[in-house]
Amino acid sequence: MPEARSPTPEATPIRLWLPVLAYMAVIFGLSSISHTPAMPGGSDKVLHTLLYSGLGLLFARALSGGRAPASARVILIAAIFGALYGASDELHQYFNPPRSVEVADVMADTIGSALGAAALYAWGIIRGRDGL
Repeated sequence: MPEARSPTPEATPIRLWLPVLAYMAVIFGLSSISHTPAMPGGSDKVLHTLLYSGLGLLFARALSGGRAPASARVILIAAIFGALYGASDELHQYFNPPRSVEVADVMADTIGSALGAAALYAWGIIRGRDGL
């Protein structure tokens, strides 16, 4: 079993989690906009995936204590957190007419979160070091 790694010395909880919370606030703000421009069919799912990949990366970074590569467990947890936040965001949109709730959006959010978390893992492998 691999040895557990401690967080990097500069990786305080504030430095790890403040970017996550700020990013979540940006997503919340964007989903609060009542009238969004019409997009060609399905392209909003690409935007969801891209937006949530950033959240997944930040979740994985925070969960891994600022160390790369993140473990498979961290990637899974980051994807789950992203999925839960995506679902809560869709619920938020339910109360914001004329926005709509779409299960496909939550699926795109989940995929994006997993891809972002996996990107952190890949970055750690490519860089060949622990610190981010």
